Amino acid sequence: MTVRTISVLGATGSIGASTLDLIRRDRAAWRVIALTANGNALALAQLAIEFAAEVAVVAEEAALPALREALAGTGIAAAAGEAALIEAAARGADLTVAAIVGCAGLAPTMAAIEQGKTVALANKEALVSAGEVMTAAVLRSGATLLPVDSEHNAIFQCLAGNDMADVRWITLTASGGPFRDWPLERLVHATPAEAVKHPNWSMGAKISVDSATMMNKGLEYIEAFHLFPVGIERLRIIVHPQSVVHSMVEYRDGSTLAQLGPSDMRVPIASALAWPRRMDTPCAPLDLAAIGELTFRAPDEVRFPATRLAREAAHAGGAIPAVLNAANEVAVAAFLAGKLAFTSIAAQVEASLGRYAPPAPASLADVIAVDAEARARTLELLEPA
Repeated sequence: MTVRTISVLGATGSIGASTLDLIRRDRAAWRVIALTANGNALALAQLAIEFAAEVAVVAEEAALPALREALAGTGIAAAAGEAALIEAAARGADLTVAAIVGCAGLAPTMAAIEQGKTVALANKEALVSAGEVMTAAVLRSGATLLPVDSEHNAIFQCLAGNDMADVRWITLTASGGPFRDWPLERLVHATPAEAVKHPNWSMGAKISVDSATMMNKGLEYIEAFHLFPVGIERLRIIVHPQSVVHSMVEYRDGSTLAQLGPSDMRVPIASALAWPRRMDTPCAPLDLAAIGELTFRAPDEVRFPATRLAREAAHAGGAIPAVLNAANEVAVAAFLAGKLAFTSIAAQVEASLGRYAPPAPASLADVIAVDAEARARTLELLEPA
């Protein structure tokens, strides 16, 4: 059996935990190179010891003493800070799982791509904010980019063995979130506690709010544009409340291929880990008879304008998707803090897009600068006059 090397960037988050759960079930097949976390030194140390990692890295430098103490005598190297994250990503593992949340994950993801190996991408900002920069780096390095998001992984599977020129439509499915059936006048009063109660998936607060506004699907639309170059006019979104069909590809002969699966991120992660083969997972198989019915409907962009904003940002290209993403993060944080109404999230993003249109970024540093400026300008909009 060939042992593969792996690094997990964002090992203590939900994607990292699911990845390590799968590795744990087939431990002999993997050698862990690097594990990283934001600031949870003790949890990271426990994982590094369990998986005999070569190095453990925390982003927060203040957490380094605790990490070193927890790893004392193990022979596992401990490091902290952005430079250490980048170095860990650049160690050239056969497979790097890029799951650091937010713009903090951009530079490490780029470092992994530049090694020319395989990167399982779970960091949205990599393609939403830095799509042209990242895809150019993939072409230069010869790296293989495998999507981990359930929708993009579904599309990836449906495209296997087919010609992009034969694609008529790529359809991203959306659950519609917890407010999909709420009338517009009720949405104004939606609370953070209500927004984070996703009906199908267990996710963090920010991504749950994005699902509630449908911005998450808008961001995935931009990602799909970069991952699957069929042309933006061939991408569309459909609401599918059961979250059983994770996405679909329609071909010019009238055939539509769909990927179905349980609402468990270990399924798309396993697809990326085992690619181009398959591996066992502990996920319960689908029971379609028990599910009973699968329903679909068009998205309502009057109640949920975020998908329109994302589509327009994708059409504009350049730096505009980065502005969209940054403005949305600031607006969602304000909503979660009780400083912004739910229906004002998309309005705040649209206002930010209207006042800041920088030139297209030529480098990762440009992307990070655009992100910082967009955040600052959105915060200014949020401040009372």
